[in-house]
Amino acid sequence: MTSLSSKVKSKLSIKRFCFSQQQREQIAGWLVELLPNAFDQVFQFLTNNQILLLIVCGLFLLTPILTARPTFLQQGLVALLLLLVGSTALKIEEQSNNKKTSEYVHLFLVLLSIVTTLRYLYYRVSYTLNLEDWLNGTFSLLLFIAELYAISTLVLAYFQTLKIKDRKPVNLNNFSQQEWLKVDIYIPTYNEDVEIVRKTTLAALAIDYPADKKKIYVLDDGRAEKYKARREELRKTCEELGVTMMTRDNNDHAKAGNINTAFKRTDGDLVLILDCDHMPTRNFLQNTVGFFLRDEKLAFVQTPHWFYNPDPFERNLLTRGKIPVGNELFYKVLQKGNDFWNAAFFCGSAAVIRKEYALQVGGIATETVTEDCHTAFRLHSLGYKSIYYDKIMVAGLAPEMFSSYVGQQVRWARGMAQILRLENPLINPKLNLTIPQRICYFSATSHFFYGYPRLMYALAPPLFLLFGINSVKGLGLETLFYALPHIILSMQTNHIPYKHVRFSFWNEIFEFAMSFQAGIVTLLAVVNPKLGSFNVTDKGLTVTERNFDFDSVRYLVIVSAISAASLLAVPFWLLLSPEDTQAVLINMFWGTFNLFLLVAACLVAFEQPQLRRTHRLPRKLTAVIHSGNQSWTGKTVDISESGTQILLDEWPNIADEIKLELVGDYGARVLLNGKVIRATATSKLQAKLFIDFVNLTRSQIDDLTLVIYSDVKEWYSQTRIEVDNPLESLKFILTAIKRVFREFKPAITQKMGIKSTVRKRVKAVAQLYWDGWEGHSISAKLTEMGTQDLRLELDCSQILNLETMLHTQPLIGLLISQEANDLQPQSLLAQFETIEELAIYHPPNLQDFGHSATVNPVAMELSFPESLKRQQLAKIQLLLKILE
Repeated sequence: MTSLSSKVKSKLSIKRFCFSQQQREQIAGWLVELLPNAFDQVFQFLTNNQILLLIVCGLFLLTPILTARPTFLQQGLVALLLLLVGSTALKIEEQSNNKKTSEYVHLFLVLLSIVTTLRYLYYRVSYTLNLEDWLNGTFSLLLFIAELYAISTLVLAYFQTLKIKDRKPVNLNNFSQQEWLKVDIYIPTYNEDVEIVRKTTLAALAIDYPADKKKIYVLDDGRAEKYKARREELRKTCEELGVTMMTRDNNDHAKAGNINTAFKRTDGDLVLILDCDHMPTRNFLQNTVGFFLRDEKLAFVQTPHWFYNPDPFERNLLTRGKIPVGNELFYKVLQKGNDFWNAAFFCGSAAVIRKEYALQVGGIATETVTEDCHTAFRLHSLGYKSIYYDKIMVAGLAPEMFSSYVGQQVRWARGMAQILRLENPLINPKLNLTIPQRICYFSATSHFFYGYPRLMYALAPPLFLLFGINSVKGLGLETLFYALPHIILSMQTNHIPYKHVRFSFWNEIFEFAMSFQAGIVTLLAVVNPKLGSFNVTDKGLTVTERNFDFDSVRYLVIVSAISAASLLAVPFWLLLSPEDTQAVLINMFWGTFNLFLLVAACLVAFEQPQLRRTHRLPRKLTAVIHSGNQSWTGKTVDISESGTQILLDEWPNIADEIKLELVGDYGARVLLNGKVIRATATSKLQAKLFIDFVNLTRSQIDDLTLVIYSDVKEWYSQTRIEVDNPLESLKFILTAIKRVFREFKPAITQKMGIKSTVRKRVKAVAQLYWDGWEGHSISAKLTEMGTQDLRLELDCSQILNLETMLHTQPLIGLLISQEANDLQPQSLLAQFETIEELAIYHPPNLQDFGHSATVNPVAMELSFPESLKRQQLAKIQLLLKILE
């Protein structure tokens, strides 16, 4: 029996090791602020060579820890301790709103992750390479090489994200307008729809910059016979808009050659290059030109590429914007990390480049198909500077179809491999690059070699389960105690810079989907960098029905089938070879995990139909609804080029046809004709109107384009509030199959026979006439009216031959006026639709319904025939205007 004194001592000892909230905050502050600041004070007195020597000494001192092979239980405890340290560091970072604290925690995790990875690598080399025979040895080395590639890309990414640089624009107003540089705006185009080019040209014209210092050039390269009609249409468009269309006699070097030709014909100091689908905001030059005035060594300023339509991953896997798209990692993190090392890349569009410096390197590079990155590489080699300014100022079109996306990614993969093969940025002594620049360029040019490692990871479990090929000797719990800390700590480390831009396990899906194509083109580019040509990515396509693009994922489907088949062998292994149970179960879980990711990657090729005519953007614009002599002001919930949703604080008494005024962020306006197709009440008792734009003129379309895409202070995708949660991310991936195969149910469609129910509430009278009433007429109240239909209330006892009406749905003659004694009523024809009973009541004024004291009221629905719309529309609109 425990004595009272021992219990007291136990409680005191527990209490001694429990820290208060204030103490925990003090400890956290010491770890992430005081201690790192002390290191900063020491390091500032050391040279780079001394710091490098210090790192080498630290690794030497860590050698016993890296090479020790403790007992099985000790290995498990070490793994658990590493994971707890990583989790604790993440909690400290999440609780702190200080950027500097976040950077220090990230640096700590980077160091811990690298040490853990080195420990794992030593274990893999020393104990798990299966070199007993040539077959096992071959696949064991292939898997190990794949891991080495993954680890090298991990370490390179750590370096790129050590410091994320956020920039603020240089205010042009600090300089006199005479100092402002002349800017030429290039819009290269080849075979894209003229309407796409027109929108970008309109937005370029609206850019806020002095007219005498801004010129716009549409660079048309579509000279082939099949594009002659398009070129003529484009020429007329350029003349109408007042911009210069520039052509050339050949198509040499595709987009790069097109721009280089224009360099020789224009006289601007700077050139803003825009892909023909990249519509700029009006503040683009205001936010970028100032950088050049401040720094004469600056060669270019790059800004993010952003797409307002969903890419194939978002649309086909139905992520609804909850998952960051592929390019967010690059533009939100990696480019800002590169910028810290003066290694930001030129990305071909949404960038301003100093023409003089571009000409010094021979213009835009033509030796590779990623001419943009190659050009930046050469500019940096001459010692010029670059800037990456992270503000979305273009709205572009992502490839709509997976095949188009594949074509785009293949071009990037080939081009980056070409740069690696031709320039060798890491160790080429001829290049005048800093070591950080070399590392950043090597990371970028080696990135697209992920195809083979990714496939090796997918094939390793089936090779063991189906053929007994053991790529990891002695695979078991001991291996997991080394591997899991390496894997999980790398995820925890990357969580800090990536938490808003790349969610867990989605990188695997992106890479699996492109693994075969990326693997083939990078291999060919390394063998012969001159292979391949520039391909234009198709934009503006529409998917009208579900279909599976088997050609783009045929090999991935085969790998998925092999992975699924291999899982069937697990029971036989467990029965026939129980000594291999640990290896079998680990390969089973590994293969199952791979299979889910492979299936998700294959489903990206399952094209989902585009239900809306145009892409909807969740922009909040001021909207003013005009109907009759009244107006209501609200905000758009979202908007497209064909319609909008508007939120009003009160329920408006309007008809279904209205005038709608939309106002942009800087005051640009457009007045449109709108048709209210639906109206609902929100939980806050607000009115939400669903409006289609109708009968738009050319001028209205152009003005609408500027309000939506140009008159923008900040795009809604500038910041993402969602944060990565690994378990939620995995759950979202596993439910992809359920989402992908569900049936779509559009809210409104004419095929379903649903008509507008939005009508103006009025108080008017109507006389009804029909041949079946044998010369009699019926008096009724007109209570609701729209451009398509109306609603009447009347006494059912007055209606003759009601059964015949219900069966034949005849045309009814109407005389409508505000008052019963109006001498000039408006005459209309409407078709009988339905009739419904209303509650029996005793009207205060019996004359309204005849002589009976007890009335049997009904509501009659009539619709205006489409065939008579031209003759009657003016009268209907007049009545909607005058009736109250």
